[in-house]
Amino acid sequence: MIETAGAFYRVSDPGFEMMIPRWEGYAPETADQADATIGLPDGTRRYATFMTLDVVSGIMDRWQETGESLNGRYFFCTDLVIIREPGFASMLDAVRDLIASGEIDHACSLLPADDEQDAD
Repeated sequence: MIETAGAFYRVSDPGFEMMIPRWEGYAPETADQADATIGLPDGTRRYATFMTLDVVSGIMDRWQETGESLNGRYFFCTDLVIIREPGFASMLDAVRDLIASGEIDHACSLLPADDEQDAD
């Protein structure tokens, strides 16, 4: 289920919830990249950046012109999950599989608990 929550999309699944910023021009059905906070039933939160291969390729092509990352010869992004097809459905499928396989702990960084953030 996808609903609007202020500046975010709230994407609910029985095993988790994702909060994705609402970016201009990025609809849930066609988004080819997104940043997401993934809330798990145990109260922990993880972070992921989703991109399609086309987005990564486009960034690297642009960097050939700007000189970044050795003229686009490499790309890195922490917590990157590459999806083959655009859309929140692909992102949800990836998160479901990462949770089921136990790989979510390795693929997506653990975010501090809300009470830890308040202490800063």
